[in-house]
Amino acid sequence: MKNNPEKLPIVDSAKPKKLMDQVGDALRTKHYSYRTEQTYKDWIKRYILFHNKRHPKEMGEDELRAFIAHLTNERKVATSTSNQALSAILFLYRVVLQTEITLPPDLSKASRPKRLPTVLSQPEAMKIIALMRGTSRLMTKILYGSGLRIMECLRLRVKDLDFDNRQIIVRGGKGDNDRATIFPDSISAELKQQLQDVKALHQKDLAEGYGETLLPGALDKKYTNASKAWEWQFIFPASQRSTDPLTGVVRRHHLDETVLQKAIREAASRADVNKQVSPHTFRHSFATHLLQSGYDIRTVQELLGHKDVKTTMIYTHVLQRGGLAVKSPLDP
Repeated sequence: MKNNPEKLPIVDSAKPKKLMDQVGDALRTKHYSYRTEQTYKDWIKRYILFHNKRHPKEMGEDELRAFIAHLTNERKVATSTSNQALSAILFLYRVVLQTEITLPPDLSKASRPKRLPTVLSQPEAMKIIALMRGTSRLMTKILYGSGLRIMECLRLRVKDLDFDNRQIIVRGGKGDNDRATIFPDSISAELKQQLQDVKALHQKDLAEGYGETLLPGALDKKYTNASKAWEWQFIFPASQRSTDPLTGVVRRHHLDETVLQKAIREAASRADVNKQVSPHTFRHSFATHLLQSGYDIRTVQELLGHKDVKTTMIYTHVLQRGGLAVKSPLDP
């Protein structure tokens, strides 16, 4: 009797990718950030689990409405959160599964309720900064002195500091737009010292066989050695090197935003400032104090990187005497 050779498993090279892998590929193709990729994947997983692990192809408008209603009515999430969840699931259907969903009016993105921003007085802002130390203190000075968002500050690279022309270049800000903003004279010496410290750290990384940083877009393919170049290094690097979850490459990324958030909360508490203070509060204060000093709202709009002047107009409502400098009838 002839022995049959052992059968080898058949490998199907055309086997379709898992759904989450497809989502990741689609997001990267459209140049979404890694942070957005993780957020979208998380909302899609929650949507699937909410409907007992049914495949999205088997679901549609009714299931989507039920999930958003659950978030809004039972979980009591903020409007921005429900809109984010909706965007993630719509991306899944329209881009990944290529299935169009026509949203009824009650499921369209909800408009955010108008909220006045929390603004510090100049003495409050300076008191909080004075109670901070090290890198967190310098970053907070940039938020308040230049009007940057927290991630814009953390993503600053060596080449973005223009000492000669006294400006900070924000690259790929909100809406993927670049802009120039104020370079406070008072932090020039601190920034030069920070660059010296970071350069020493970068040279140490290079000597140990590392020294790479993450480049935006596909620049790492266009410029082979740019990821190790000094001008591309982050001004506020992380204390430890980390492994890129997508490529496996060991790099030094920028500092995590939670470090600055925690430092500001603690300093605000010690300063006895009875306001809800976050890194973004310093950006609000930057805009308000410029308007109080008499600067034109269009100038402030450009410095903040607002697409529409209506966004900047909100700061006129938190000035000491309101946008029209109206005097109360109660005052003599």
